Amino acid sequence: MRVQSSATAPTAIAVPAPTRTFGTVQAALGVAAFSLTFPATAWGLEGFGPWSLVAVRSVLAALVAGGCLLALRVPMPGRRHWPGLAVVAAGVVVGFPLLTTLALQTSTTAHAAVVVGLLPLTTALLSALRMGTRPSRTFWTAALAGAAAVVAFTVQQSGGALTTADLYLFAALLVCAAGYTEGGRLAGVMPGWQVIAWALVLCLPFSVPAAALALSYEPVHLTAHSVTGLLWVAAGSQFVGLVVWYRGMAAIGIPKASQLQLAQPLLTLVWSVLLLGEHLTVAAPLTAAAVLVCIAVTQRARG
Repeated sequence: MRVQSSATAPTAIAVPAPTRTFGTVQAALGVAAFSLTFPATAWGLEGFGPWSLVAVRSVLAALVAGGCLLALRVPMPGRRHWPGLAVVAAGVVVGFPLLTTLALQTSTTAHAAVVVGLLPLTTALLSALRMGTRPSRTFWTAALAGAAAVVAFTVQQSGGALTTADLYLFAALLVCAAGYTEGGRLAGVMPGWQVIAWALVLCLPFSVPAAALALSYEPVHLTAHSVTGLLWVAAGSQFVGLVVWYRGMAAIGIPKASQLQLAQPLLTLVWSVLLLGEHLTVAAPLTAAAVLVCIAVTQRARG
């Protein structure tokens, strides 16, 4: 009963306009940070091997997160929360970065952005299964239409068959959606930024030796691009971006924040052209727009 009352209490209080505005700005900054992840990863791969990039990224992000936890004297989560944090760590800290980095060795960022544009739909599906909810027929129709559009795009772009990079990306969708779903559940009992912070710290005993091992086997060529890409995916995408995103979401609510996130795949397409000089096919923005429409329908169907 106590959880139920605390969850419903904020709805009775009107959120001041300045708070809503500031929350919208923070959520938009989070979306912008996430949209740069793939281009930054492509830059990072210019100087680091895929395993080194992912491991070092995790170590740096964990150091930033751990420093914030220590500075704010945040108490450790209860034992009952650690299994959920392990799922977040496996999906968001390890699985998604590793699988997408492996995919970007042979895939363009534009192609990856379109495929991963299905992430909100995949998360919604896993969330429905995890929470035992029953979405409407409209929701399922839109979700399946979005999935069909992305599958058709990947098959068309790959010459009639899925490539290894596509398989990596689809696997990344599943593990990240699982991490987001569990993270969303945990965010109901602790601040959202602490969920990702503790997940990063949880991985530190594994990421440090993994980084040392990977760096000893994979050559490193430090350039302005590779260092900038590494720093961005570590601090910008994996921690700071999530902090402003969760703060903005708390201020304006999940439905409104989700509407802002619809622009993420399209933003990544823009960055792929401006930062990487990639040439887009007509199918890429059209498919991204189709997925955007499908996600908007699912958001509306969920109420």
